[in-house]
Amino acid sequence: MARSLNQVTLMGNLTRDPELRQTPTGQQVCSFSIALNRSYKAADGEWQEATDYIDVVAWGPLGERVAQYLAKGRRCLVQGRLQSRNWEQEGKKRSKVEVLASDVTFLDGRSDSEGGEGGGSGGYQRGSGTSTFNGGASGSAGGSKPAAKKKDDVVIEDIGDEPINLDDIPF
Repeated sequence: MARSLNQVTLMGNLTRDPELRQTPTGQQVCSFSIALNRSYKAADGEWQEATDYIDVVAWGPLGERVAQYLAKGRRCLVQGRLQSRNWEQEGKKRSKVEVLASDVTFLDGRSDSEGGEGGGSGGYQRGSGTSTFNGGASGSAGGSKPAAKKKDDVVIEDIGDEPINLDDIPF
């Protein structure tokens, strides 16, 4: 029998500030929700806009980083798996499907959504201004926090006037 595949990648905007809580055993857990916008053509031929709202859970150091650096309206890319939960509330059975995040990439800097000065995502930097924090079973978040780069530190490299040979690009 073949194994199942449970993998999801979503990109959207936070609908509310992340909520960081602690379990009775001391484990950190962060809950947040993202809005996914999409367009489709209706039966009458007109384009329609729709939004889907997805709940996300990030555990441990990943959840701490999400709570620290993301806020309502910020864009992010979430990778993880779907997880369903069942419980009983006021005598009624309830269920919910949510994304259990294994990786969250912050897609905009603080100045993109907060109107403030300074750049970066408030933490670790990856070349294009995005920041990624990994979670998962090991709970590793990438070590200690390096100093954030300033906009003045950007270096633009002159590639000259030579045409680019597409066969030389390694990807």
